[in-house]
Amino acid sequence: MNAGIILAAGSGSRLGGDTPKQFLRVAGKMVIEHTVDVFERHPGIDVIIIVTNPVNVGFVEEIVRRNGYSKVEAVLPGGAERYHSSLSAIKHFSGDDTKMIFHDAVRPMVTERIITDCIDALDRFNAADVVIPTTDTIIQADPEDNTIASVPPRALLRNGQTPQAFRLGTIRRAYEKAMLDPALMATDDCGIVKKYLPEEKIFLVRGEVSNMKITYKEDLFLIEKLLLAKEG
Repeated sequence: MNAGIILAAGSGSRLGGDTPKQFLRVAGKMVIEHTVDVFERHPGIDVIIIVTNPVNVGFVEEIVRRNGYSKVEAVLPGGAERYHSSLSAIKHFSGDDTKMIFHDAVRPMVTERIITDCIDALDRFNAADVVIPTTDTIIQADPEDNTIASVPPRALLRNGQTPQAFRLGTIRRAYEKAMLDPALMATDDCGIVKKYLPEEKIFLVRGEVSNMKITYKEDLFLIEKLLLAKEG
């Protein structure tokens, strides 16, 4: 089974305002609706789980009903940190072989090709990340005096996106170890696998520059233009 996990628990504080960015309207719909649409239409996705802030569960359930999303199996409450949302989805499933495709709700430009490549990658690997080549020179700073510590070779660097995909047994084992670590600090699920299951190779799926995350107000304008161009 292939499960699309839509992570929609963010507060959107960096964007400003009271409305979380996944619920802002662009190109005639809420951001989350554009994102779920892609997974709902994808022929390889069997079920969809949406994880959101506990106070928004009812609101998201109404979005699901209004759109007639037949693949959405459950809307689950997340937590204060991203990894709490991932854990909520992981605990919803049993067994080891389900393919879990975790995606940020605020990346509405994800394509069918990217999702397909993530699903296919899990036939050969137990984990996969979506990345694009880094175009800027990356500087590693020395925190003591705010000078350059090193300049990593750009050819080896990638910018991470989502989805991030895992066999259920793999991501569950990684989190079982992570939750025993009192110093746990995690910003993404591939980071959890890399740190706590270092023997697992994480395949790199080719992303798209357009598969951008809405973080700041300026991103909304660009996303709207991309969505309108895609739909028109």
